Amino acid sequence: MLTHHVTLSLFTEQRLHASASASSSILAGSLVGKNRLFRSRTLFASRSAREVIFRRKSATTMGSLPESVWLDYPDVRRDGSVVEDYHGVPIADPYRWLEDPDSKEVKDFVERQIQLTDSVLKTCEGRDKLREKITDLFDYPRYDCPFKQGQKYFYFHNTGLQAHSVLYVQDSLEGKAEVLLDPNQLSEDGTVAVSVYSFSEDAKYLALGISGSGSDWVTIKVLRVENRMMQLDILSWVKFSSISWTHDNKGFFYCRYPAPTNEETVDAGTETNSNLHHQLYYHFLGTDQSEDILCWKDPDNPKWLFGSEVTDDGKYLIMTLEEGCDPVNRLYYFDLSTLTNGLEDLRHTRTSLQFQKLIDNFEAQYELIANNGSIFTFRTNKNAPKYKLTRVDLNNPAVWTDVIPESEKDVLESVHCVNEHQLVVCYLSDVKYVLQIHELDTGVLTQQLPLEIGTISAVSGRRKDKEVFFSFTSFLTPGIIYRCDLTKNNLELDVFREIIVKGFDRASFETRQVFAPSKDGTRIPMFIVSKKDLVLNGAHPALLYGYGGFNISITPAFSISKIVLIRHFGAIFASANIRGGGEYGEEWHKAGCLGIKQNCFDDFQACAEFLIREKYTQPGKLGIEGASNGGLLVAACINQRPDLFGCALAQVGVMDMLRFHKFTIGHAWTSDYGCSDEEEQFHWQIKYSPLHNVSRPWENPNREKGTQYPATMLLTADHDDRVVPLHTLKLLATMQYVLNKSLPNSPQTNPIIARIDAKAGHGAGRPTKKLIEEAADKYAFLAKMLGASWID
Repeated sequence: MLTHHVTLSLFTEQRLHASASASSSILAGSLVGKNRLFRSRTLFASRSAREVIFRRKSATTMGSLPESVWLDYPDVRRDGSVVEDYHGVPIADPYRWLEDPDSKEVKDFVERQIQLTDSVLKTCEGRDKLREKITDLFDYPRYDCPFKQGQKYFYFHNTGLQAHSVLYVQDSLEGKAEVLLDPNQLSEDGTVAVSVYSFSEDAKYLALGISGSGSDWVTIKVLRVENRMMQLDILSWVKFSSISWTHDNKGFFYCRYPAPTNEETVDAGTETNSNLHHQLYYHFLGTDQSEDILCWKDPDNPKWLFGSEVTDDGKYLIMTLEEGCDPVNRLYYFDLSTLTNGLEDLRHTRTSLQFQKLIDNFEAQYELIANNGSIFTFRTNKNAPKYKLTRVDLNNPAVWTDVIPESEKDVLESVHCVNEHQLVVCYLSDVKYVLQIHELDTGVLTQQLPLEIGTISAVSGRRKDKEVFFSFTSFLTPGIIYRCDLTKNNLELDVFREIIVKGFDRASFETRQVFAPSKDGTRIPMFIVSKKDLVLNGAHPALLYGYGGFNISITPAFSISKIVLIRHFGAIFASANIRGGGEYGEEWHKAGCLGIKQNCFDDFQACAEFLIREKYTQPGKLGIEGASNGGLLVAACINQRPDLFGCALAQVGVMDMLRFHKFTIGHAWTSDYGCSDEEEQFHWQIKYSPLHNVSRPWENPNREKGTQYPATMLLTADHDDRVVPLHTLKLLATMQYVLNKSLPNSPQTNPIIARIDAKAGHGAGRPTKKLIEEAADKYAFLAKMLGASWID
């Protein structure tokens, strides 16, 4: 089974935010695998806002607008009546009304903020040059790993500036490639994308999930490969789902939520109600969705999520059950061979599958790697925070045997079974990938394959295949696809395709890895990318990126926009691998969660201090960036250390830590954050929640006189149903009020603005043009605020 699908963690694949690929996916800390349409530019289509007014200030500060003007921010209503009691602590929420995306008042607020931001961006002189240069460099051919299904090869390819990559098919690697599916034909503006796909075992059908405007909602359709014709099958309200075909090619398993009561009128992706009651279904080709078989539901646990996978031999259906984003799951199985006529047996009885429970607790994660009959091999963190490979016979479930034991230092990042008996094993060693071949039966290491410092971003190969493909990238490597012939005695990585960016000379740049001591002495790895022969004089503009959550590892990846910043603004780019991520396994993850989430912020601030201390940059020239959980990171850090940064870019961040669990899939994040419904956890969250910790730094006696917040751009989008826009809107209103509107002559001259995109979501499925526009806007603002000038 080959499937590629959306998952529920906060993280949007690093390549997508780095603008390195137009066909990126969402990675996960939780599930195993990898839109409605037209909206106007004004997001919520409202009446015109009044003209933005600029006023002069006498002080000139880094990050100020031309001639030291300051912005007259829009008047925004504060509702003093909204005060909620949290375990005896009254918490005001004057912008609670901003939580309603359909309110006319909210639409007006958004429109006025869009006009305000547009007026600021017009003052950023490098914006047009940035857009032009990023567009020029982005116009290079990109390829994903080829994969085999049936007797044919398939691969995605983007000629350069296409909105989305196109799926091609060929009879052999040397054969003529033909277009199988062009997602660019799904919409005129590129806002409809393929977010999940899976071929039937015989490769005669392709099931594909289509999403609009970046929403997590998916509609599954079926394409007949032979004639490229769409079938009549349409499956709605699918979310956080794989597509798993049975080997009789009659249909597939998928997961969905119950349809909303207003399904005829709702603009999918803009609603905020909680996602509850995930259900596992089986769909027969050529039938209406109403006839699908409900295979599993759990009304007693409405927040749980399910994933399904059919084993390589087609005999078993594996179901994983998860209660959040922690790397733990229950694991049930069903022997499909016990059904005399396959799933047809259930078609008439309308009964659910009777799963056997192999793992019935949330103590560890179990990821299926391979099975030989009833003997199953799993990657797990059971008593192994850096993961190991273990094996069990379903007929003797009490006995587990380790195949590849946990490494003392390196994290077992992924395992793939190929060539029947071989394992492709990827380790993460100090945030650098290590690639090995092991034997399936014994776990014995047979060969280590050479790699530069970088990331194995994809592995493509089925158990039956005698070849495997690897996608490799790094900060200075746009992409290399390697092919390995597994029939050879001495395996080699042969370059199958190398991606070339015209005008990019990697010899002009360099990457180094350093370790910054955090507040408690923990060594935090950080990659630094710059022009070669950098002089450390503290004068360089710099951008520090971080994430730190959900067991996600931030590894080296190529980014056109970062290369342009380095080359044309003389900037330094730094990527910090702070705690909360997965770079050193589950212990590293847990060290940045729940009651010790502050470690993440301490680590990030320590990396900033390192860059300043070692004279890479200075506070007024240091920008920070993060998305999703990283948006929370950035917002929390400017609250805690506004003196440390010159500019902040906080994208699609979780900003209201007391209410995030009430919206869409937010309840799944309590595994990392906790929940304000619990008194102890409320006291953790209130200490760092961005929305609740905005203050005037110039009134703090421990701050240097004249300290203000750095220039700040918050970014969100109208169809973000992962981290809903209300987080950004409420924080924006709060910052503008506390730092500006509440004072007649505020010392806050650095702008506080928001970039609010339309027909876009959390990041996935965004067309190339939108990626370029966002990069040009945010980095032009960054350069302007850091005082960086364009260098030809």
